[in-house]
Amino acid sequence: MYKLSLPLLLILLLLPGTQAQTGSGVSSSKSKHSAEQHVKGATPATADEGLYRNAEFGFTYRVRYGWVDRTTAMQPEDADASKSQLVLAFFERPPEAIGDTINSAVIIAAESAASYPGLKTAADYIGPLTELTTAKGFRVAQEPYEFSVGTKRLVRTDFVKDLGKLSMHQSSLVELQRGKVISFTFIGGSDDEIDELIEGLAFKSGAPR
Repeated sequence: MYKLSLPLLLILLLLPGTQAQTGSGVSSSKSKHSAEQHVKGATPATADEGLYRNAEFGFTYRVRYGWVDRTTAMQPEDADASKSQLVLAFFERPPEAIGDTINSAVIIAAESAASYPGLKTAADYIGPLTELTTAKGFRVAQEPYEFSVGTKRLVRTDFVKDLGKLSMHQSSLVELQRGKVISFTFIGGSDDEIDELIEGLAFKSGAPR
């Protein structure tokens, strides 16, 4: 049994509870990609790009206009960055807001692979991820499979949770890099919205593996 480290616990214990609160704002699937977003540790983008750049792990993410940055607020004060790090946490609206649509989110975390004894591949991470996600009321929508973002190959797993008339969809892309597990988690109200959120992710050519 793996001992789950902090970012994964934050994503799966905190977020599903707050994401179950739904918002009445404009649907995120219609939001525009623009505007600058400032994130702790990010390389600032120009005002018309709205990009988060991560040089360490070689990826960028295009944040949607008007989304709320909770990266710093959700970063535990006593977190050991060498073991776990909440890299990015953006929501369509403040997590505490209540309404009638799924509050979509993009969460990126990095964890030391050494925190998971015996973990050798990204696929090995799916076991503890699935165990905790299903314990929070989600069901597996599709078994883990290889998924490409540009030339980068990751492992993807999809979940869904019924919330009355709504369905909360959660997909995670996972890779191993520099001795760390990097997880990209997307939460939305439909499969189509999840796909749109994933489109904001890109990897630099020749990024470290």
